[in-house]
Amino acid sequence: MMQFDLSKQKGFTLLELMIVVVIVGVLMAIALPAYQDSVRKGKRSDAMAALMDAVNRQEQFMLDRNTYTLDMTDLGFAADPLVSTELHYTIDAVAGTTGSIATSYTLTATPVGTSTQADDDRCTSFIITSNGIKTATGTNNTQCWGL
Repeated sequence: MMQFDLSKQKGFTLLELMIVVVIVGVLMAIALPAYQDSVRKGKRSDAMAALMDAVNRQEQFMLDRNTYTLDMTDLGFAADPLVSTELHYTIDAVAGTTGSIATSYTLTATPVGTSTQADDDRCTSFIITSNGIKTATGTNNTQCWGL
């Protein structure tokens, strides 16, 4: 019969494993929020790209027809409201500062309810006007367009 010498067995003790688990937990608690914030920040570019595309199409529509439009399908998009390429935002148009869609518009990108961007309280929505004024709503709205 073979005998084992317990003093020569190698491995980790339960205490050592628990210490490693605690260290990993602390690192995750620090890293995860920073990672999620970076992901949200990156997805904001989806709203900005969709808005800029809509702005370009609105201006072309104005050149062709001497008016702006509220209907995104008039601009060649598949749906109204427009859904951004990565499906994080919807883009909609309303009459701008003049009160008439014929002479001005305001485009707003709002997060889709099922998107992770709906939890982005720093830059909740993005707004651009026919005058080129860019604004945003949220707790950090002055820095939203600068990513």
